[in-house]
Amino acid sequence: MRDFSARLATADEVADWDKLVQSNPNGGNVLQSAAYAEVKSHHGWNPIQVVFSCPDYTSYNLVIEKKVPLLGSLWYLIKGPDAAVPEDVPAMAQALGRFAKQTGRRVFALKVEPDIVDGDDVRDLFTSAGFVKTFNLQPNDSTALLDTTPDTEQILKNISSRARNAVRRAIREGADVRRVEATEENMRTMYKLMSHIEDRSDARMRSYEYYHRFWSNFVDAGQGRFYFAFDENGEPNVGAFVIAYGKKGTYKDGGSKPRRSQYGDSHLVQWTALTELKEDFGIEEYDFCGTPPSSELKNKEHPHHGLGLFKTSFSKTVTDFTGCWDVVLDPLRYRIWNTIGERVTRQVYWRRHHQPFY
Repeated sequence: MRDFSARLATADEVADWDKLVQSNPNGGNVLQSAAYAEVKSHHGWNPIQVVFSCPDYTSYNLVIEKKVPLLGSLWYLIKGPDAAVPEDVPAMAQALGRFAKQTGRRVFALKVEPDIVDGDDVRDLFTSAGFVKTFNLQPNDSTALLDTTPDTEQILKNISSRARNAVRRAIREGADVRRVEATEENMRTMYKLMSHIEDRSDARMRSYEYYHRFWSNFVDAGQGRFYFAFDENGEPNVGAFVIAYGKKGTYKDGGSKPRRSQYGDSHLVQWTALTELKEDFGIEEYDFCGTPPSSELKNKEHPHHGLGLFKTSFSKTVTDFTGCWDVVLDPLRYRIWNTIGERVTRQVYWRRHHQPFY
């Protein structure tokens, strides 16, 4: 096992944060970005940029801190740490725990969430390191990933015949799909389209203010884009917000009106977005950002069954990441948090803000 050190990023590193994150072993993650850190700073979390180093490489990771009355701080390495191999994750967690203790920070637990594919070997590794498996937080802990390294024609051949036929039919019938500017009107339209998804599933949306800040930050950073499909009256009926971060594209948010007349419009929105991200940014992978777990993909009772069918029409397999694990730094305070503290804190936060705690 490699030996790591952990420290805070310097001012120069923070100023160049996205470039450094994208130099990580796995290319970084959009939820470790400067734009996302700024969003969370307005919603009850304190962003902390952390640097892990060993003789072989350096990894730049975002930690978001939540201070809990009486217990101290919970540190959440959102979609991190970015490690070259799974065996490095426990070593990084140990380094961060040492750093927290040496600097007098009252951190009772770390929450880690590395983008490492799930498996018995990974679970055994993390369990033997003392990690505690907990519920997953991010929608793309199980997701459909599309390889965008081939040329566009080959990518079209690689997707399922259902998706390919939907794209071709929408193009043939003149479906109006295009990128739109991030105006206030378009963002409110996007939010309204997303609410139709909420009406048809168990999903619960964050506030418009949250999304407005999120979208604006990524657009201003030159990383985010909106795409709409318009009906015959020129009204948007499908919307998507996508992000290019390093070599990865992400379908972050989407929405649509029910009972639309244009077949394939939602498929064409995705096709247009991912091919333009490939052309303009050179993305090598496109994340459809959330499906049921691979074991639940055929379960029609799963709340995301319909979304899973749509997304896996582009990528036939589902990738399950290992998800969230807790690293206990103070057993007593963590036991209080795990038995009652987290539940109460989340309930109180919801009553006060009507928004998810995480």
